[in-house]
Amino acid sequence: MSSRSNALNRIVTNPLETKKTNIRWLIVAMCFLVTTINYADRATISIAATPLQNDLGINAITMGYVFSAFSWAYALGQIPGGWILDKFGTKKVLFWSLFLWSFFTLLQGFVGFFNAGTAVVMLFVLRFIVGLTEAPSFPGNSQVAASWFPDNERATASAIFSASAFLAIIVFNPFMSWITQSFGWEYVFIIMGVLGMIIAFLWLKVIHNPKDHPRVNQAELDYIDQGGGILEMMEKGANKEASGINWSHIKQLLKSRMLIGVYIGQYCISTLTYFFMTWFPVYLIQERGMSILQAGFVAALPGLSGFLGGILGGIYSDHLLKKGKSLTFARKTPIIIGMIFSSSMIVCNYTDAESLVVGIMALAFFGKGFGQLGWAVMADCSPKEIGGLSGGLFNTFGNISGITTPIIIGYIIGTTGSFNGALVFVGANALVAIISYLFIVGDIKRVELAHPTNKKY
Repeated sequence: MSSRSNALNRIVTNPLETKKTNIRWLIVAMCFLVTTINYADRATISIAATPLQNDLGINAITMGYVFSAFSWAYALGQIPGGWILDKFGTKKVLFWSLFLWSFFTLLQGFVGFFNAGTAVVMLFVLRFIVGLTEAPSFPGNSQVAASWFPDNERATASAIFSASAFLAIIVFNPFMSWITQSFGWEYVFIIMGVLGMIIAFLWLKVIHNPKDHPRVNQAELDYIDQGGGILEMMEKGANKEASGINWSHIKQLLKSRMLIGVYIGQYCISTLTYFFMTWFPVYLIQERGMSILQAGFVAALPGLSGFLGGILGGIYSDHLLKKGKSLTFARKTPIIIGMIFSSSMIVCNYTDAESLVVGIMALAFFGKGFGQLGWAVMADCSPKEIGGLSGGLFNTFGNISGITTPIIIGYIIGTTGSFNGALVFVGANALVAIISYLFIVGDIKRVELAHPTNKKY
């Protein structure tokens, strides 16, 4: 008997059951775990960077390109990845995404068997493939949030899985630093790859579409549906009109001033993310003189601040909504406050006190987390017919910064010999995000699609 039949049978045989279940929080907890692995696998290269550079003779500019390899593919894969989610369903697509990116993470542990030139090329190629296979991850999370959560809980749900970036720093950065120092950089990739492949099978056991989940009751489904959740968004064939990517849909999204402002904001906020995920550990080691192990543990404090900021930002946004504030005010306010805090990292250029640097970075991380509500905004405003495609386009813009940020910072360091200009560059992006949300986005509301054409890819 299918899970859908089980769920329907249980509902029919319990007609008087009125107290709603809370399965949606188990679902978001699983998304949180998987997204933590997602971010940890992205960060493996930054933890391994210094000994890897020494072993393979890689300079800062070349390392910047290696750092960016992930995001070239990740950005290119967003629109196809979003369409694949709509076509084949969230659960199945994200299983294969997790399994494959973990497998190619594992393979990076073996590049040291080749000569330096070949190893660098292979490392770039494998990072590129990891980016491609991770592409459906966040659009899929957005579908889960829109499908399983009503409007007044969605920011909290989105903030939980978005905050996983910081848990990866808190838990996995020290863990991966210890592995690197104790066993060698190769084992970081091998151990993290195996861990992700195991968790992929746990995903299959835990995740279901809302209407198919064997433990959800009708009261919870009604609560989600009546609160603005879109129960069918995760289902296979959610975009029933298209056998391929419908470019008329993309054109409609790109004509929305609100979405353009959100895209610009996400690019700038993601610049902060990619600094923390790539060059930040290197900054602590090379600019502040810490060991690999010290850097891993010191980075955990700002990471913890970011994690708390991420959770509080989502809770605060939903609190404002429940108090009767408009959706626009409830989403924009934490973003603007958070980006003001994030821009404070520039102050690190004016102090040599290690403890003060860590404190300032903790404040910047807190702000990054507090203002990281882009996925909640997308769950609020994506057309219900193309949630995956819409999220993919949004993430394309965000992750172009994953290409530009490591390269730009690499050139800044290579030409100046210092991280000072890099911190100014990253802090300035936080200020641009504020400008975009204040003056471009306007009211936040769900986009309604016009009648589609038949232009497909």
